[in-house]
Amino acid sequence: MTQFSLKGKTAIVTGGASGIGKAIALKFASQGAHVHILELNAETAQQTVDEIVGENKLATAHSCNVAIQKEVFDAVNSIAQTSKIDILVNNAGIAHVGNLEGTEEADLDRLYEVNIKGVYNCMKASIKNMKENGGGVILNLASIASSVGLSDRFAYSMTKGAVLTMTYSVAKDYVSNNIRCNCISPGRVHTPFVDGFISKNYPGKEKEMFEALSKTQPIGRMGQPEEIANLALFLCSDEAGFITGTDYPIDGGFIKLNG
Repeated sequence: MTQFSLKGKTAIVTGGASGIGKAIALKFASQGAHVHILELNAETAQQTVDEIVGENKLATAHSCNVAIQKEVFDAVNSIAQTSKIDILVNNAGIAHVGNLEGTEEADLDRLYEVNIKGVYNCMKASIKNMKENGGGVILNLASIASSVGLSDRFAYSMTKGAVLTMTYSVAKDYVSNNIRCNCISPGRVHTPFVDGFISKNYPGKEKEMFEALSKTQPIGRMGQPEEIANLALFLCSDEAGFITGTDYPIDGGFIKLNG
């Protein structure tokens, strides 16, 4: 059997239409999984699905706002009607730049709804199916902000800290059900979001800022979405069957080598 094969498995990837989520969806499909993409933007989700299907792999798009529990349960239940849910990847998330004084109540609520409640909704919707079918794997996308202080990331750090501790809690509570739960904590990864952030906040200085942000990682560059996807594949594969309740930084040395 091919190493890290996901053949015959059903995987749900939230926010799987772009960036890290898309890279994970493409990687999982290439390894044989039927990938279900839960995405707020149905058009971009379908574009990713078309790309996967064009490679003769399996994928389905679901229009879903992870912050709305009914939408999540409807989407997950529709998937569960035809297959066991083997893998859930909670990738969907949003960011915010600002310290405590620069964070308004509306900002805090908005990030909570997606980054915390969205992860809760998807795990809650999937866990019963996993229990009834002998187990599964949950992988959450946390952040280096879960573990270390980042300037001007008050609300974002709060939500990613919650993702980390939710991961530990679920791993503890469901280990006897053969359900593994881990998380990945990326450093800065080069995605369309990063390019958009730079162009919006530093017009005319895009190249300079890209280089400056790249150098915040000791390794001297940003990560690539495909590198995060490779780690996600390993953690969701049978080869990682002895791993649960663990956070995996993938950060170019940021946590351990800075300071």
